[in-house]
Amino acid sequence: MQTPTQNPFVEAFSAGTWNTPDDSIPFARIQLQHYLPALEEGINQARANLQEIKANSAPPSFANTILPLEQCAELMEATSSVYFNLFSAEASAELQALAKEISPKAAAFASELNLDADLFQRVKAVMEQLPTLSLTVEQKMLLEKTYRSFARNGALLNPSAKEKLRQIDQELSLLSPQFSENILKATNSFELVLQNRADLAGLPDSVIEAAALEAQNRKKPGQWVFTLQAPSYIPFLQYSARRDLRQQLWRAFNSRAYAGEFSNQTGVLKAVQLRHSRAKLLGFQNHAELTLTERMAETPERVREFLHRLLTASRPAAERDLQEVHTFALQTESDPQLKQALGSRLQPWDVPYYSEKLKEKKYSFNEEELRPYFRLENVVTGVFACAQKLYGLKFNKRTDVAKYHPDVETYEVRDESNEYIGLFYTDFFPRETKKDGAWMTAFRDQGLLLGKTRRPHVSIVCNFTKPTPTKPSLLSYNEVTTLFHEFGHALHGLLSKVNYRSLSGTSVYWDFVELPSQIMENWVREKEGLDLFAKHYETGAQIPADLVEKIRRSQLFQAGYYSLRQINFATLDLAWYSTDPATVTDVRAFEEKATEHTRLFPILDGVCTSTSFSHIFAGGYAAGYYSYKWAEVLDADAFEYFKEKGIFNREVAQRFLDNILSKGGTEHPLELYRKFRGRDPDPDALLRRDGLLTGSVN
Repeated sequence: MQTPTQNPFVEAFSAGTWNTPDDSIPFARIQLQHYLPALEEGINQARANLQEIKANSAPPSFANTILPLEQCAELMEATSSVYFNLFSAEASAELQALAKEISPKAAAFASELNLDADLFQRVKAVMEQLPTLSLTVEQKMLLEKTYRSFARNGALLNPSAKEKLRQIDQELSLLSPQFSENILKATNSFELVLQNRADLAGLPDSVIEAAALEAQNRKKPGQWVFTLQAPSYIPFLQYSARRDLRQQLWRAFNSRAYAGEFSNQTGVLKAVQLRHSRAKLLGFQNHAELTLTERMAETPERVREFLHRLLTASRPAAERDLQEVHTFALQTESDPQLKQALGSRLQPWDVPYYSEKLKEKKYSFNEEELRPYFRLENVVTGVFACAQKLYGLKFNKRTDVAKYHPDVETYEVRDESNEYIGLFYTDFFPRETKKDGAWMTAFRDQGLLLGKTRRPHVSIVCNFTKPTPTKPSLLSYNEVTTLFHEFGHALHGLLSKVNYRSLSGTSVYWDFVELPSQIMENWVREKEGLDLFAKHYETGAQIPADLVEKIRRSQLFQAGYYSLRQINFATLDLAWYSTDPATVTDVRAFEEKATEHTRLFPILDGVCTSTSFSHIFAGGYAAGYYSYKWAEVLDADAFEYFKEKGIFNREVAQRFLDNILSKGGTEHPLELYRKFRGRDPDPDALLRRDGLLTGSVN
């Protein structure tokens, strides 16, 4: 086994530097065998640091207890960060398997720290001094957050209950990576192979070419392969004229990890049971109640009220949207057998197809018309231009910063004064070693590290349409919106300007964290924003004004349908984490009952959302999926302010930077929002934007 001194993680944290540009991660130097020894050495160092805190004979203070706690596990945290980022973005089978050792060790140390009675007594002693301490707002928040973290993780329990909590946390540590691994394997295990060109009816040339390239990569030349990756799956459902094939692909996607070798059914039931038991041990009725004590929403009841208010407006609109699509399908479908098959209602695999055709009729364009104007490189240039106009940022490509995959690009970020802001990584294309979806993460958070205040290293990871032999990567409008969304998260991380990493960037309440991301989506709904980058990839011509107007007019298309979809996910999430799991034995049956009033379709045999709902079973959104809609209210209200003053108004942008983006979790989010907006958010802003207020015209 390697000695710690031969380990690049240990060497870097011993020397205080990686000896790379801005101490960026040297991915090529890190091998699989380095992670576990580095983690173990990091845990040993952290234990020594904790012992030093407890052995201090001076009275507990912020300086000798809270601050060293913040810094105690830097090597362990850095090792875990790199490992779990690659687990999601570039995971070999061997790296995935290592999670079975990494996760329990990290969880065991977290329990050891949180359940240390002597350590908690020191934290508690400092907390009791709070009224008499001369602390900054940020120091006060760090103290309060540290105390709450101990309390919420079992510090107040008796020894027997602490041991039960340790066991629960150990089991939970294994469930999350296993859940993700099962989804990835289930996704990769399916392929729809087509051999006859007639089977491609309705599909755009770009989609056909991508499928041919996929077939070639899979050593099936002369055929076409469609997968469950978003750039393949979504356009197939939108454009394929073959209803039977749409059904086959839809069923495969919506049954991922439900049955068979990669089933997550047991994992779902185990996760909710463990989290429920954990919450009960800590004195809460359920996991939702525990989680929401540190959210803007505060209680499950308030989340239910919020979702019900949206449901009241969204459900009737969604029913009208679906009826409109159904009527259109029956009126336009010429095949008598197919028209009969559509019957009294559409099926879920019909809606994307006929919706796309309906939108084309209503607004005289389809999504594929937009792709030539959304070359990936131009969109990236455009999102950078937005950041420059709003916040004065400059993004310069770096070729000397190490990458974990050839698809990754790296940029140095500076402000108008040429002050260094941080490093920015982008990773845009799907591969079998990457989980689906899109996310922002960080290889280094902004704040205190190794005795210095460091700037962040932030990454966004997506699964966009790949280039083909004849075309560059041409994004769908939805992919453009996704890029801007994740870039908003990246700005939250990059522009953080705080002292402590645990409060920096996106370390905020989960129902506030989506504000910086969702507000960025607004700039691709505006002509001023699109004009920065929407140019034809062949001619360089600006996107025509009439096409921009069609995009604008189509913004409310099926707003009720998509709002209800998000409410359905949020309702399912809240149901899982506010129900006694002892009453649940069947995952699909529970899901069917929980979403009875938020679904437009019956749940079909063999189909289940929960078993691939990674947000709430393998991510941070357990009892928090409502956050997307909650933050939409904030972003709709905030963008109204931009529109009043001008969408690139520097004064408003500076207020957003000073009070939201730079502050991280140093103050309560409602206080930060009030400082930006000058008032509380208007709860009707979202319904107003979506045309769902009573009396509004859709």
